[in-house]
Amino acid sequence: MKKYRNAYVIFPSELLKEIQKYVSGGMVYIPAPEGTRKQWGENSGGKRMLSLRNEEIRCHFASGMTIDELCSQYCLSSDSIKKIVYNRSKPAKAASD
Repeated sequence: MKKYRNAYVIFPSELLKEIQKYVSGGMVYIPAPEGTRKQWGENSGGKRMLSLRNEEIRCHFASGMTIDELCSQYCLSSDSIKKIVYNRSKPAKAASD
């Protein structure tokens, strides 16, 4: 988790005075510039993990495992398994690609 930083340290005094006209003593979130934000799961590896799991599920299904067997093995609902195995689009690109 990111720590809060003191505005006196970050901003030039003239800019800080201008900001204080709008927010004085409150907290303000400043988003990253457009195009620099990471997608969900890129930092933690969650996106890559799910992509690999889903590819494994597709392989098991293609080799003959049933929806019910996949549900039991992966602790997912049949609707979730169906969405994974019947998805015709390419697997999501892994974060490290």
